[in-house]
Amino acid sequence: MGLFDRLKKSLTKTRTAIGDGISGLFRGGRAMDDALLDELEEMLYGSDLGPLASELVDDLKRKHKRGELKGEDDVRAALRERLVAELGAGGEIELAAKPHVILVVGVNGSGKTTTIAKLSQRFGDAGKRVLIGACDTFRAAAADQLEVWAGRTGAAIVRKDEGADPAAVAFDTVDRAAREDFDVVLVDTAGRLHTQTNLMAELEKIRRVIGKRLEGAPHSVLLVLDGTNGQNAIAQAKLFTQSVEVTGLAVTKLDGTARGGAVFSIHREIGLPVRYLGTGEQADLIEAFEPGAFADAILASAGATERG
Repeated sequence: MGLFDRLKKSLTKTRTAIGDGISGLFRGGRAMDDALLDELEEMLYGSDLGPLASELVDDLKRKHKRGELKGEDDVRAALRERLVAELGAGGEIELAAKPHVILVVGVNGSGKTTTIAKLSQRFGDAGKRVLIGACDTFRAAAADQLEVWAGRTGAAIVRKDEGADPAAVAFDTVDRAAREDFDVVLVDTAGRLHTQTNLMAELEKIRRVIGKRLEGAPHSVLLVLDGTNGQNAIAQAKLFTQSVEVTGLAVTKLDGTARGGAVFSIHREIGLPVRYLGTGEQADLIEAFEPGAFADAILASAGATERG
C-alpha cells in the first residue's frame, strides 16, 4: 500500500468531510455558483482550516469568474495547488550527525510518548541503533511506558528513579550514545503545560546540558501537537517556541477526527515544517509528512486512486 492509500485510509474522517463533501456539492449536476462555493467555505471551516478557508474560496471565486473553473475536477485541482503551496516543504527529519539527538517536547496528552515509540520503530526499521532517554522523572509510569516500547521496538533506554534530575538523565543518555556509537537519540521530556514557567525553564536546562555533552545537540527539537486541539494547539506551539528552539512538528491523532485541516492552520501560524503525522496507536502508524500526498488524501473522493 502506497503513502496515498495509507493516508486516505487513516484520514478517513477528514477525507469524508472534504473530499466526499466536494462530491456532494456537485451531486446531480449542480452548476458552480457563489452559493455552492459559500457552502464549500463552510465545509472547509468545519475541517479546521481557519481563515485559510475564506482565502481558498475567494481564490476559487476569482478563477470561476475568469472562466478557469468548469466543475468539480477543476475545483479539486485548484484547491490542491493552493494547499500544497501552503504547506511548504515538510519532510522527515534528516539525520545530520551521529548520534543525531532529537529532543521531543509537548503537553500532557499530546501523544508524545507514543510518537517517541513510533520514531524508535521507524528508525530501527531503517537499520539505525536507537537510544531513548526517559527524562520524564515526574511520573514513574512515563519511564515504564517507554521501557515497554523500547523492548517492542528494539531500542535501548536510559532511565533513573522517579524524582531524579531530568537534565542529568539527558546528559547520561547523550553520553552513552556518543560512547557506544548509537545513530539516533530520542530524548523524552515531561509533558508540560506551556503556562508552567518552572517546567519550561527546566526544558531549556535540558537543552543546555545536552549541548554541553555533545556540541551542536540537540540537532532537532520536535514539538508534538494533538491535531484535534485546533486553536489551542496553535497557542501551545507559540509558547513552546518561545522557550526552546523548535525545529519541526509532529501532528498526532489525525485518524480520529474530521478536523485534519488543522495541519494547515498549525503550519501557517507557527511557520515550522511538519515532519510527521500520527495516524493511529500502533508503532508503525506514523508517516513522514509529504504535502502532496496529504493534500491528495484529504481531497480525494471515496473511489479515487493515487495521482499519477
